[in-house]
Amino acid sequence: MARSRLALIALGAACGGGGPEPLPPPPEPALAVLDTTRVVQAEMRNVGFQIDSGVVLEISRLRGTLIPTSDTAPPAINDPRSFTLSISTAAIAIDTASLGNLLTRHVFNYKGSPLGHLRVSIEGDTLIQKGILKKGIHLPFTVRSQASLTDDGLIRLHPTSIKVLGLGARHLMRFFGLSLEELAKVAPGRGVRIDENDFLLDATALLPPPRTKGRLTAMSVRNGRVYQVFGSVAAADSNRLSRPDTSVANYMYFREGRLRFGNLIMAKADLLILDDDPTDRLDFSLPRYMDQLVAGYHVTTKVDGLIVYMPDRGDLRARTGPTKPH
Repeated sequence: MARSRLALIALGAACGGGGPEPLPPPPEPALAVLDTTRVVQAEMRNVGFQIDSGVVLEISRLRGTLIPTSDTAPPAINDPRSFTLSISTAAIAIDTASLGNLLTRHVFNYKGSPLGHLRVSIEGDTLIQKGILKKGIHLPFTVRSQASLTDDGLIRLHPTSIKVLGLGARHLMRFFGLSLEELAKVAPGRGVRIDENDFLLDATALLPPPRTKGRLTAMSVRNGRVYQVFGSVAAADSNRLSRPDTSVANYMYFREGRLRFGNLIMAKADLLILDDDPTDRLDFSLPRYMDQLVAGYHVTTKVDGLIVYMPDRGDLRARTGPTKPH
């Protein structure tokens, strides 16, 4: 039990425990009774989706729906609490920097953390967490964990090595009389729970708003990233939406249902968002959505749809205004 508690602490440590009081998790939307005509179909390809500052999801492909959380208001792109993203199929990766920021700010952020100087890395298929445990004196620790997928689609992290001051943690904790029960604090509703000597992560519940739902079917740790597959990616190709421009490779597309886009409400959504530089992936920022929108431009299709061209979030500083085609 002491080993599992330290593993839990170290995961939080790897991602920078401490800081401001954590925000409460978003409320669970009521989806039992729903007018399906209000659901917006969604498709993404080659998108760097910044869901929050310092947290980027590398979306190779995604097919799903935006389900409104209000009985009256439609999903709004700039209001992540206005919808639930229900994923049917997807291939998504997250690097160690984004994973650290995610767990720091949305999972293991609690007042009075005794941990500091924290970092996370990946070595081969092993997740490594290092940091300092502050208990009167500063104790450096290292935890190495193996990740696997449970039958019900959760990520299991199993610690294979836990060391404090370079020594086995169990004996050292007993020597210093540290209470691991008091240190292992995890806010409820954060997508983490203990299972004997391991802890289980719900990949969708870990995320900040918008609320995300989906079943994880495969995962791996390699090349400095955690790779995740939801549903059957092969099935995604047979369920693709009919886009107004089928030549583009990097895009977000929303179709059907009612969708709010800025101050515009599309009664029947037909919105294609493209990178104004098609040679690289579309880097979209949910927090800076309006900045990207203002710096871009849009055209209307013959069927009253919209195609929006916007710069990558990293190109915003260089922009003084929208750049339109000649």
